[in-house]
Amino acid sequence: MSNLSRQQLKQVWALADSKRQGFLGFTEFVTAMQLVSLAQAGQELTPDTIKTASKMEGVKPPVMDGIDALLAKNKGSRISENDINGSSQLQLSTGTPQFGAKSSRKMPLNAVTSIIDGLKRLYIEKLKPLEATYRFNDFVSPLLTSSDFDARPMVMLLGQYSTGKTTFIKHLLRCNYPGAHIGPEPTTDRFVVVMSGPDERSIPGNTVAVQADMPFSGLTHFGGAFLSKFECAQMPHPLLDEITIVDTPGVLSGEKQRTQRSYDFTGVISWFAAKCDLILLLFDPHKLDISDEFKRVIASLRGNDDKIRVVLNKADQVDTQQLMRVYGALMWSLGKVLNTPEVMRVYIGSFNDKPINEETASQMFCELFEKEQNDLLMDLVDIPKKACDRRINEFVKRARAAKMHAYIISHLKKEMPAIMGKAKTQQRLIDNLEDEFAKVQREFHLPAGDFPNVEHFKEVLNGYSIDKFEKLKPKMIQAVDDMLGYEIPELLKSFRNPYA
Repeated sequence: MSNLSRQQLKQVWALADSKRQGFLGFTEFVTAMQLVSLAQAGQELTPDTIKTASKMEGVKPPVMDGIDALLAKNKGSRISENDINGSSQLQLSTGTPQFGAKSSRKMPLNAVTSIIDGLKRLYIEKLKPLEATYRFNDFVSPLLTSSDFDARPMVMLLGQYSTGKTTFIKHLLRCNYPGAHIGPEPTTDRFVVVMSGPDERSIPGNTVAVQADMPFSGLTHFGGAFLSKFECAQMPHPLLDEITIVDTPGVLSGEKQRTQRSYDFTGVISWFAAKCDLILLLFDPHKLDISDEFKRVIASLRGNDDKIRVVLNKADQVDTQQLMRVYGALMWSLGKVLNTPEVMRVYIGSFNDKPINEETASQMFCELFEKEQNDLLMDLVDIPKKACDRRINEFVKRARAAKMHAYIISHLKKEMPAIMGKAKTQQRLIDNLEDEFAKVQREFHLPAGDFPNVEHFKEVLNGYSIDKFEKLKPKMIQAVDDMLGYEIPELLKSFRNPYA
């Protein structure tokens, strides 16, 4: 109707849907109409055009062919208020499924309103039954709730004590969050989720874990000892409207961490790593040694390598020659721990509000720190834009993991005898679990790298009777295969830029 070219319409959609949600909300729709109007006036459409459009109060509505006739036609057939309040009420269908319902009515694809909404529907109808049947929530990850899909993107900061994690958050927000403590000693003794909220306040962990609108119900799995060391800090802030930041306790060295913590520290890190969109590993030039506990923490990030970014903080505290040696030592240490052939991206800088120490940092390195800081900030700015793609990626990864888990559980069930010697067979299967994984891999042609950690699987399996597990249900597996092969691609096709 606007008589714009397909290329112009493509640009309008791409600029208006800046978060790549696959749909336009009210604000985005208004922006799109302003861009159409500016394009009709002959202006070139660029990312700066949006800033111009938001400041121009006198942007005229776009000219649309046939829209006046359409409005006149609809005006005569408008439903009166009496009809709505009377017997012929409007039946409004919402695209958000109810997670508590045992049997949810299947919705056609055209009933969903966004990609995230479609993923919720597919999870309830196709993936959740498979996870519940084979106890995926006990072995790998708790069942998802509606808030898990709707949550803002998360950034987690990890590092040894006094590497500047809390200071880094203060630097981003330009202020302290409620309950923040900064000092040279291990000050942050708990996991703190910094979120957007109407006012400044701290919410205890037990309260956060039971709130339906927060995606932290799965943390109840780690018990009350952890929840007493977990809290949510809320404050009104424009950055927190886009992302949520997770501050973690400093990783200590030696035996004191492993013996004094009363909860599964690496398990909690692994849980957050699966939920986060970006993981920042912070290092200090004076603390480059990677302790055994820090090595276990980094190992718990397995499967999330694409999210990890390394930050060499406080780099202005050493001179040029020392910085080169520190950088080389850090890369060498990371190469031994991460076990990847690719070189990890390391950001060098001093991420605090103090001016750079010019006595140790030359002019050249001041410019380097500024460029590195800008690169890291751009990585953070891109998170909301990539959030939808990341959500799809995590959903597909979870679906494949659930399918593999079903193959493993059903194989173990098949190996159990019908009547005699069940306890003896179960113990043999657990002791030789690695060999059983190899059998599953050969039978179903699965990649070896996708199998779960053997020791963790053994530990959980010891608490169950394998004979009580379910046999393989090909219909459930086929439903997940159809979801991955047809329904998710169709969903993406429906909600991507229609003019791309």
